Amino acid sequence: MAEEKITQDTQEEIERGMAAQGEYGADQIQILEGLEAVRKRPGMYIGSTSLRGLHHLVYEIVDNSVDEAIAGFCTSIVVNLNKDGSCTVMDNGRGIPVGINHKAGIPAVEVVFTILHAGGKFGGGGYKVSGGLHGVGASVVNALSDWLEVEIRHEGKLYEQRYERGKTMYPLREAGTCEEGASGTKVTFYPDATIFDSIEFDFDTLKTRLRETAFLTRGLKIELNDLRGDEVQSRTFHYEGGIKEFVEYLNKNKQMLYPEIMYFEGQRNGVLVEVAMQHNDTYTENVYSFVNNINTPEGGTHLEGFKNAVTKTFNDYGREQKLLRDSEPNLSGDDIREGLTAIVSIKIEDPQFEGQTKQKLGNADARGAVQSIVNEQLTYFLEQNPSVGKAIIEKSVLAQRAREAARKARDLTRRKTDLENTALPGKLADCSDRDPKNCEIYIVEGDSAGGSAKTARDRATQAILPLRGKILNVEKARLDKIYGNEEIKAMITAFGTGIHEDFDISKLRYDKIIIMTDADVDGAHIATLMLTFIYRFMPELIRQGHVYLAKPPLYKLDKSGKSWYAYSDEELAGIINEVGRDQNNKIQRYKGLGEMDADQLWDTTMDPEHRVLLRVNINEDDESEVDITFDTLMGDRVEPRRNFIIENAKFVKNLDV
Repeated sequence: MAEEKITQDTQEEIERGMAAQGEYGADQIQILEGLEAVRKRPGMYIGSTSLRGLHHLVYEIVDNSVDEAIAGFCTSIVVNLNKDGSCTVMDNGRGIPVGINHKAGIPAVEVVFTILHAGGKFGGGGYKVSGGLHGVGASVVNALSDWLEVEIRHEGKLYEQRYERGKTMYPLREAGTCEEGASGTKVTFYPDATIFDSIEFDFDTLKTRLRETAFLTRGLKIELNDLRGDEVQSRTFHYEGGIKEFVEYLNKNKQMLYPEIMYFEGQRNGVLVEVAMQHNDTYTENVYSFVNNINTPEGGTHLEGFKNAVTKTFNDYGREQKLLRDSEPNLSGDDIREGLTAIVSIKIEDPQFEGQTKQKLGNADARGAVQSIVNEQLTYFLEQNPSVGKAIIEKSVLAQRAREAARKARDLTRRKTDLENTALPGKLADCSDRDPKNCEIYIVEGDSAGGSAKTARDRATQAILPLRGKILNVEKARLDKIYGNEEIKAMITAFGTGIHEDFDISKLRYDKIIIMTDADVDGAHIATLMLTFIYRFMPELIRQGHVYLAKPPLYKLDKSGKSWYAYSDEELAGIINEVGRDQNNKIQRYKGLGEMDADQLWDTTMDPEHRVLLRVNINEDDESEVDITFDTLMGDRVEPRRNFIIENAKFVKNLDV
């Protein structure tokens, strides 16, 4: 067969034909110049374009200032939320260099704000330790802002430059003078409304993150000012005690097992280690780990080193002091960490994170450094404080006994295979579809509402589990009590994942877990009890977006044979406005789900086409605050709960009196 020669004309004809068919040739490959790639795919750089992504812009600029503080050149950072919607971050560090970067041929400050993967954290002695891993922070903020202005104070002069959507508006220029010896950087940016779902910064979200940053950077003062309203809101965070004060803050609503906060610090093989820890009388472990001020919610080698050291040291101490009998097994790490609040913070020159999200540390030397320092200094602390050591061992032994009792009960609640022939809870009305992705389970308060829900549901995809009354408050109970509670056992078995160390999300039987309670105070309390249980023992269900709150209507308005449902007072007012206000209006205020018949419950709360569901989320940056909130609401102490209610009463709507 003769070889066919493809001429230039033939090649062009082929490529035109491919393009016409929706294929692509060489000319269809897009080359994104400069920061265009960031604007095209912002989620790759900041995670999302939601409010979380919006606040990430602030964190990126603040983290650059924190790098200066870690390096010893910055003592103060001010963050202002301005009236025009922009945000300003100022520090008193050295100021971004203004000289020409000879490789790029432009001032170094312009390099930082306009070129990806450029900064002082890639060798050359800029920063030995830095929170930023990829060097995209300032340039990404610039790319995703409608405009950004930078001012630098350096050697008595003030320099400035402006960018719009990542483009340089004019060369770096002198804009005046500053006080002798003054230095620092001021960045003001206005987020691009075409990129983000919303460009309104949330004061409380920033407050939480900046407080945490101040705790982790001992001595650094961070001020947050909200200048947008009629009254200025201001908060200042400054902790000379660093992470010791962080532990004190996290334990503020708890009863301490002993008064001292243990604090260990040291350096091994270039890894700077700080650990603070203290036990309280609760049954929940709250251990947070950080690398170069980056939260690592999935832990990593530094957290492994901490846990290994704590487990070994306390078991060795218990044996040496005869606090553990020879016939007794060693305490597990979970036993020893019951009621422990701890912060593990390391600084390392070249952190290796697993994944772009920086959620898990992989450096092997971090494990050895933390384990060595904690082992050595914790041993010395226990020798000097025998009463503390005894109190911790005694609490751990009680936890061990409860765990053994729970192990026996656990076998009854674990998800079993069909071959083991373990039935699901008798009260569960399961769905017929066996693909978890298609299925959802409603956790319903009371038999009455449960009956209506069972009648109303789509039997193929919707399961109903009615619960009687208020479930056990897990914030005040050990594991054996939790496994012994019938309502909780029913939920565990129905979900299929197991809890605590047995948790396996791959065995989840329903894609959506929907908590459906009455729209009143009791209903809110029951929902909070359920969320407390899920958060403490199955948090991954929340993190991966499987937990929802149903939102039943508050009102039904009947007029002239037609019905309208309202989910708030404002919505009811709008409906009345629309249909007219007269004596023919019949308005029913629903006191509970049981007041609705099956058709009404389906139409308003269970029909996927019309219902309102609120997905429960955990922002990894806010987990310490979530812990404090659950402890405040569900813990033993009344005073913090009373204060919380007083402070938040102004946000409550539709409260039944």
